[in-house]
Amino acid sequence: MKSIIVFASALVLATTVSAEVFLYETFSDKEGWQKRWAPSTYREDLGIFKVSPGQWFTDKDEKAGLQTTEDYRFYAVSTPMKPFNNLEKDLVVQFDVKNEQNIDCGGSYIKLFSPKFDPKTFNGDSEYNIMFGPDICGTKAIVHVIFSKNGSNHSLKKTVIAPKDTFTHTYTLHVKPDQSYRVIVDGIEQLSGSLLEDWDMVPSKTIPDPHAKKPVDWVNSPKINDPEDKPTEQDNIPEFVSDPSAERPDDWDDEMDGEWEAPSIPNPEFKGEWSPKKIPNPDYKGPWVHPEIPNPLYKLETDLHAYDFGYLGIDIWQVKSGTIFDNLLVTDDIEEAEKIRLATAALEEEKEALKVYEENQSKKNQADVEVSEGIGLDDIDLDEEINAELEDKNDQIRDEL
Repeated sequence: MKSIIVFASALVLATTVSAEVFLYETFSDKEGWQKRWAPSTYREDLGIFKVSPGQWFTDKDEKAGLQTTEDYRFYAVSTPMKPFNNLEKDLVVQFDVKNEQNIDCGGSYIKLFSPKFDPKTFNGDSEYNIMFGPDICGTKAIVHVIFSKNGSNHSLKKTVIAPKDTFTHTYTLHVKPDQSYRVIVDGIEQLSGSLLEDWDMVPSKTIPDPHAKKPVDWVNSPKINDPEDKPTEQDNIPEFVSDPSAERPDDWDDEMDGEWEAPSIPNPEFKGEWSPKKIPNPDYKGPWVHPEIPNPLYKLETDLHAYDFGYLGIDIWQVKSGTIFDNLLVTDDIEEAEKIRLATAALEEEKEALKVYEENQSKKNQADVEVSEGIGLDDIDLDEEINAELEDKNDQIRDEL
């Protein structure tokens, strides 16, 4: 059960003095999440969330998360977290996403906000600190990592591919005070580097010298025609010749039709237009490189990674609903995040659960066909029977694992 996982996590934290959890949301108390999360009132047609494990699952209670329920909708909901600043500490953001609807176009990311954030007016234009998570549309499936600085949003200049299937995946962002970062998916590092290098959050150290101009006599061609190369008689063969088999028509009249000329045909001896050979240009010095000068706007940023945090929100658009968010964690300890991931991950169990679900759906569809054909069946609730069989199978799987 989720309550056991949360309690186990608390025991780990108690023995790990340096670890601090600012938010850990498991949606384990059914409808209690509505007391912690506030829907935006920015517009009336926002999509509705519910707590659900989805259509198939390994454990009905443990795998229940916050699920989108309406197609072609914007969603906006947020929750407060313990306020903190990460200037001198690690920032670890982690959460699970299950796109069991086989999402065709829609976001599954989260946003982190400052304590000044207003949940009621939350919308796509609300200023945020960090946006992180998968975004899938058509063949494009990427993991966003966007930092906001000085009123501008800065996207990661490199690409992290997001898994595109119907299983649960864990996304982890780790940002350190030395301004290094890691993007981790399902416990495997996908990308790491420096905030200074992989985002355009600060002006570059150098800029092209505005006073430097390319010399007018700069030689651009690396090769020139060989002055010693001359065409031969073979090179002067014409492309077309008169058709030797053509004959002047008997009724041709020179006065009326002009002087008769045989039609032209392609010359079988023609090998193409002649052109001189190329040789290295002795005057070529390479491509001209614009000289750089120190950028007067550049300054060393030692707090590029740092923000004041106070809220976490989900602000997405989905064409097809069904995405489930779960185990949302904000902490300063990557080891604690990994322990939680390992405690909640169940990919192999999920694969078996999906198989069982699909088999039971096939049975139900066959039963529906038999009913429509008038075949007598016991008066039973097939949905309840299928769910009971699914949970029995899941118990068996857990025992085997």
